[in-house]
Amino acid sequence: MIARARPLVVTALLLTALTAALVLLLRGDTPGARFLAGYAGCWALFAAAAVALRRVPARAVVPLVLAGAVAVTATGLVAAPRTSTDSYRYAWDGRVQAAGISPYDHAPADPALAELRDSWLFPGPAVCAHDLDVSPLPDGGCTRINRPTVHTIYPPAAEGWFFLVHVLSPADARHKAFQSGAAVLSLAVTGLLVVVLRRRGDPRRAALWAWCPAVPVEAVDNAHVDVLAVLFSVAALAVVARRRAAGGVLLGLAVAAKLLPVVLLPGALSGLRRPRTALTVLVPTVVTVLLLYLPYVLLSDASVLGYLGGYAREEGYDDASTGGRYALLRLVLPDAWAPPALVLALAAVAVAVWWYGDPERPWSGALVTTGSAFLLLTPGYSWYALLVVALVALDGRWEWLGVALAGAVAYLAGPLVGYGSATVAYGAAAAAVGVGAALRRRPAAAPSSPRPWPWRAPSGS
Repeated sequence: MIARARPLVVTALLLTALTAALVLLLRGDTPGARFLAGYAGCWALFAAAAVALRRVPARAVVPLVLAGAVAVTATGLVAAPRTSTDSYRYAWDGRVQAAGISPYDHAPADPALAELRDSWLFPGPAVCAHDLDVSPLPDGGCTRINRPTVHTIYPPAAEGWFFLVHVLSPADARHKAFQSGAAVLSLAVTGLLVVVLRRRGDPRRAALWAWCPAVPVEAVDNAHVDVLAVLFSVAALAVVARRRAAGGVLLGLAVAAKLLPVVLLPGALSGLRRPRTALTVLVPTVVTVLLLYLPYVLLSDASVLGYLGGYAREEGYDDASTGGRYALLRLVLPDAWAPPALVLALAAVAVAVWWYGDPERPWSGALVTTGSAFLLLTPGYSWYALLVVALVALDGRWEWLGVALAGAVAYLAGPLVGYGSATVAYGAAAAAVGVGAALRRRPAAAPSSPRPWPWRAPSGS
């Protein structure tokens, strides 16, 4: 009896340590080298807890995963956003919509919206003079909203979420409203993963999302809307094999929440070689996105694409020589060749996943396309990889978690040591993916042997 209870106790203790470490991290010093070191420590505790969970008795797995999810997710509520100011734009866009104005028509700095300003989003001179996290305004004031002179970049489902949170929240909720909403979404992702994996996998894998430090830091504390896209993405991949039209609609909702899930399409189309069959997924996806955009198109005077093109230029996606994008490609190719090489490589991966993928496991191909896109693009924002974390939980190939950790290193270490951090971090992540793939090609262990760490993905993945 004691021997059987020991794995449960060890896992619970590691979860307790992880929860305490996350609280200390989020309530600690200003983000910098110490924050990055503490974040790495949280990932180490997470890995240890995931390994320990392997030996927990089956009947205790789901309660433990869910209890750990609640504890880990709640740590994201202990402090104001620490490493991102995006949620302030969310709050502003929700406020603008509640006033009956399209969020795509005016930048936050526009004097036409001055009557909507308050001391939280647009603090007074004392804060403007001493707070390094505020952005200056043309009129001499400041705001907590980043890029205040450009129009919003967020697609319609995201804007709908911002409006909903604003309407349902008390007037003085401030950042807590979006953090609380994100916590609910994060736990919903956990619950959905548990349901899916109990039927078609190992529910232990849900812990790879539920206990991952990226969830409380990026999804909850920073309240990134990516978590809404993740929820729709997981739901889409869970149903698309049986209900293609419904899966297409859910995937359209994901794309309309954060554009990035468009890379899931090849996975959702895995093995559907007949054009007519593929269209049963593709058409609902496209129609859903267009229908969600339509009301904003009709109500807006400005472009509903907002600052999207400017953002791509700002981040160096159009000119590889200006930033840390395409870092791994630029190790072997001239800068000018990196963007076209990216297009060709991703097209090849997408076609291979679509043609050879397993239609019963669409998340497996989706992980390959999404992870490959991250390794080739080397984005500098860590919250984008929340989608990768959820796909890893669905599929079980733990080595792709290195992509999420690489994004955090690039984001947190970049201001300290420069763009080289992205090259090193994503290079290590690519190496981890290669090692994991090599280990999975080895002959399966005998039934009496220990299972590979931490879970072997089912055959065909």
